[in-house]
Amino acid sequence: MYSNNIDTHFLFIANIKSGGKNKVSKAEQLRLQKEEEERRLKEEEEAQIQAQQEEAARLEKERIEQELMKKLEAKDQERRESELAELHSLEQKFLSAQQWKRDYRAYAKWEHYLSCDGNPDPTVLQEINTFMSLWRDDQNEDIQLVMKKGEQVLNLIEKLQFLLLDTPPNEITEKETLQYQESILELQNLLHQKYNGATDHLLKSAISFKENGDRPAGVNETTEEEIRRKSETLDIPSQVQDPLLQEETNEKEEMNEKEETNGKEETITDENIVDLQQFVPVGGVYHIDVLRLPPQVKQINDWSMVELLDVGLEAYPYPPEEAEDAAQPLIKITLGLSDSVMYFEDPVIARWDPAGQQWRTDGISNITYETQERSVTFAMSAFYTVALLQDAHLNMPYQAWELRPTGVDEAILVVAAVFATIRIHIKGNQCMLSSVVVEKKNVLSHITGKWISPVDLRAVLKKAGVNIFPGEYSHKYVSVSQKAPLAEVRAYQQMALVASAFAFAWSKWNLEAGQEQVVFKVSEHLKADSVSDNDWSLYLFNGQKAQKLKITETSEAFSEELEEDSEFHSTLLHMLKDFASQEAIDKVETANFLFIDVVYQLLLATRVLTYS
Repeated sequence: MYSNNIDTHFLFIANIKSGGKNKVSKAEQLRLQKEEEERRLKEEEEAQIQAQQEEAARLEKERIEQELMKKLEAKDQERRESELAELHSLEQKFLSAQQWKRDYRAYAKWEHYLSCDGNPDPTVLQEINTFMSLWRDDQNEDIQLVMKKGEQVLNLIEKLQFLLLDTPPNEITEKETLQYQESILELQNLLHQKYNGATDHLLKSAISFKENGDRPAGVNETTEEEIRRKSETLDIPSQVQDPLLQEETNEKEEMNEKEETNGKEETITDENIVDLQQFVPVGGVYHIDVLRLPPQVKQINDWSMVELLDVGLEAYPYPPEEAEDAAQPLIKITLGLSDSVMYFEDPVIARWDPAGQQWRTDGISNITYETQERSVTFAMSAFYTVALLQDAHLNMPYQAWELRPTGVDEAILVVAAVFATIRIHIKGNQCMLSSVVVEKKNVLSHITGKWISPVDLRAVLKKAGVNIFPGEYSHKYVSVSQKAPLAEVRAYQQMALVASAFAFAWSKWNLEAGQEQVVFKVSEHLKADSVSDNDWSLYLFNGQKAQKLKITETSEAFSEELEEDSEFHSTLLHMLKDFASQEAIDKVETANFLFIDVVYQLLLATRVLTYS
């Protein structure tokens, strides 16, 4: 009993002590909560004060910036008229270049007239018709003479194609354009007829040549280059003539179709029809036929006798008409891929459909590509005219580009495309393809190192399968941020005007700048070597205002903030003048108008500010 009371006593004391500790802990907790609340309120008050101060500072900064911008805008407005007048004075060089080219064409026409070399003027309808009529009546089918005459015809075709591409729209009438296009088609058809006639004449002696072990009338002397040129030009259907010439024709046809359908754009629904806005024939057009052997020459004593037929060269129908219902073996064809053409991807094989006037991919099967042998093998159900087509945009968008001066009225334009890097040397009124590098190897040596016009360079590169020249509809097939024409075209013009003393290059911020303005790197460059990374500055231009940016190529985000202590100008020319040396300004003012025009043509053709 006693022990129990003692236990109870200690338990009571423990409970009293425990209750005391709980009371103290709660009081401390309340005190701490109060202090925490006071600290929170103080922090909120300090944060509010800081936010107010920051907002006031931001507003003050904006006020100062707005005042500065107003001052800069007012200053720009004051000098805008004089700057535009100075720019307009320099832009007269473009007009001088146009006048020089007009005079050159007139001089070439006069020189042709004085030469009296027997070659017709392809622009004069009477002369070209007389030329074709005389050759059409000429019954000489000797293969050597026909091929020699064919070279003359090919040159006439090239002259007409060049005129269609090089003559400004305001200097050529629609009637003249149609006349030149019709002359090209008639020359191609005549050439095809003559080749058929010469082939027919050759085949009439096929057996005797085989028996004697001889080769035909100069066939052994036909060079690979001649064969290649003829395959590229001969009897190409109107829808796939020279891609450059057809580009304009396609655009006009599409415009007419849109007008007829009240502005509703039609699309190709048949997947077997080739879209010629996306694909272009590369490496020529192949006419594949099996021919009936014409009656052979028979030697009787001193007489040579042969049966004459009016049908001329006759194709053998396949499949035969009498076996239409029976399954016929497929025709296996192997074509060697030309070394003068770059196929960056396996080409699309298409056949010409005369009825529908279109290229189609059906009727062709069992396609095999041999990369090492550079050949393609496929099967066809009948004999067709075929072409190897390549995506016209597979080298777009460009990875990078750079334009830099290398001497007096000299510059280098480098375009790093998806599969190839193209270097173009510009000098005076001409340009030269310096190199085409694919996987660190120089290719297409047969077209490099030759001084030609920008129009010819464009045609040569396209024909070789290296297309870096966007068309009107290329934006449908390439993922790019289209730039406003005002900003893009004026940028090319003013870049060309100062290209004798300033280098330009691609900037990643061009994509972030929106459609209404362009961004590029610029550096004063008076030497022939390359530009170091530290020498570049970023400029923004919208066609009406140019400014130097504070950001660099390695900045974390895009910003239109002005470079410190810089202004903006109505023209890129005067923006660059703020930081240019007198030597650079002198080079700009004395640059040759033909050099400026070539730079502008190449920039406008490649459209590096949109397609990179």
